[in-house]
Amino acid sequence: MANLVMTRPVQNLTILGSTGSIGVSTLDVVARHPQQFQVFALTARQSVEDLAKQCQQFHPRYAVLGSQEAAERLRAMVADVEVLWGEEALAYVAAHENADTVMAAIVGAAGLLPTLAAVKAGKKVLLANKEALVMAGQLFMDVVAESQATLLPIDSEHNAIFQCLPADYSGQKEAGVRRLLLSASGGPFRTTPLADLAAMTPDQACAHPNWAMGRKISVDSATMMNKGLELIEASWLFAVNASDIDIVIHPQSIIHSLVEYNDGSVLAQLGNPDMRTPIAHALAWPHRIESGVSSLDLIAIAQLNFEAPDEQRFPALRLARAAAESRGDAPTALNAANEVAVEAFLTEAIGFTRIAEVVDTVMQTWRAGEPRDLGAVQEADQRARAMARQAISD
Repeated sequence: MANLVMTRPVQNLTILGSTGSIGVSTLDVVARHPQQFQVFALTARQSVEDLAKQCQQFHPRYAVLGSQEAAERLRAMVADVEVLWGEEALAYVAAHENADTVMAAIVGAAGLLPTLAAVKAGKKVLLANKEALVMAGQLFMDVVAESQATLLPIDSEHNAIFQCLPADYSGQKEAGVRRLLLSASGGPFRTTPLADLAAMTPDQACAHPNWAMGRKISVDSATMMNKGLELIEASWLFAVNASDIDIVIHPQSIIHSLVEYNDGSVLAQLGNPDMRTPIAHALAWPHRIESGVSSLDLIAIAQLNFEAPDEQRFPALRLARAAAESRGDAPTALNAANEVAVEAFLTEAIGFTRIAEVVDTVMQTWRAGEPRDLGAVQEADQRARAMARQAISD
């Protein structure tokens, strides 16, 4: 009997943030399946040389950069690619009628508008930009429902939970879910003496033991603010209360997250710490494709360890949980203050432990409101950034 080969429509793919770690991993998966994916647009903030190499390999229709100067440099390096620049251009390629799938991998608040544009256009959106939901959770999810966009999580933890939930999941109570457990590696400072944390350098904070990531998200992992932001994101993605989400330290980063059900069952998703696994899962969903990730060798790993997070070591977790429970624009303020503080740390304007202190200062005086529209979200973001800059200068 002849083998039957299933053919699927080619997906036209826009990658927002193609030169970052998620974008590079996405293109690695895409290159393994040239019959299934066509790159439609690639974007970067200022990495002109890297974007030029990607354009030469994948031949997108559009390339977008953050400034006119960068765009002009790219135009001189590539042919047969329409080069655009600026925020409006990002939204244009994200919502373009010929783009089927959008990988939203721009780091931080800068990713909100183009990601929202893709959602409004009803695209299949692969969400690696957690800040979009942290900043504008209710507004964002309302647009998802109105546009009937397909929203698939890329963060390894949220992708793991997605895989462990029923295919027809519509809410915690209906599915019999008791709680979600987000796993965390603990980052590079999990066992560092508390007295030494203040002296940790940007390079030390960015030396993650398991994952290869950009500098901002690496610092967030070192403070565990990343896990706090993921808690907020999970509450919106899976329609659960923050109180029903627990965080567990798992240094090996093999179990990516777990779902506990009312009958006592706990389902977990395991795999090597490689972002190509959740990327391939979401790109091909509801099917499965090869990702380039090696098979998991449990015998070689030998043991899996777990521990509770220490909020004295990681005060960002307490701050994030409080913001999650407040809802409204409190998560917007939390994210904005953290972005300002992390940037100050990376430029060595403040020390490592000052990151959480700056965020705490902002949150102590923040009066949470309920943003009615995107403009209110952006106003809260800018106000919190100003407060964080003031806290740094005091």
